[in-house]
Amino acid sequence: MALEAVSLSGQWAELVPLTAEHHDALVEVVQDGNLWELWYTGVPRPEAVSAHIDRLLDLQAKGAVLPFAVFDKARNRVAGMTTYMNIDLDAPRLEIGGTWYAKSSQRSPLNTEAKLLLLSHAFERVNCLAVEFRTHFMNHQSRRAIERLGAKLDGVLRQHMRMRDGTLRDTCVYSIIASEWPAVRSNLTWKLAQPPA
Repeated sequence: MALEAVSLSGQWAELVPLTAEHHDALVEVVQDGNLWELWYTGVPRPEAVSAHIDRLLDLQAKGAVLPFAVFDKARNRVAGMTTYMNIDLDAPRLEIGGTWYAKSSQRSPLNTEAKLLLLSHAFERVNCLAVEFRTHFMNHQSRRAIERLGAKLDGVLRQHMRMRDGTLRDTCVYSIIASEWPAVRSNLTWKLAQPPA
């Protein structure tokens, strides 16, 4: 059984199921800040975006992932993408990952609201017991962002995977469990209500 494709919408962000039609917009996203140059991420180079989308759509057809294009309502454009992955509907539990945003959209309410929408759907509609986040040990910006959500570090998977440049990634595994969700939801809602710094 596959996770049903849905659109999720808030004040700043709208998440829509990823399609091949998002290709050109996502090429612009990765070029905004040359996102693929961060060696500790898996952001595709502009010429590899099409293959990346094809791979995700193939995995979606197999029920393994549910990828989204993230639309920035304030700027009226696609600002990035994110994915439900490692989906286990028997538990149920899943991971939110494969997330990247144009540099010009980073440090805005967009990511916070996108995570609120994804977590709300996971805990309140899918009834997940836990939602995971994984990132490279060296990706300190991502780790801080995950921790700001209220996720807790479960541990580090040493030499968990090989990166594009051949280095081995130590993967930090974080999670939010269902009993923590009400407090996490309140905190994220409060953050979104604060005036910009």
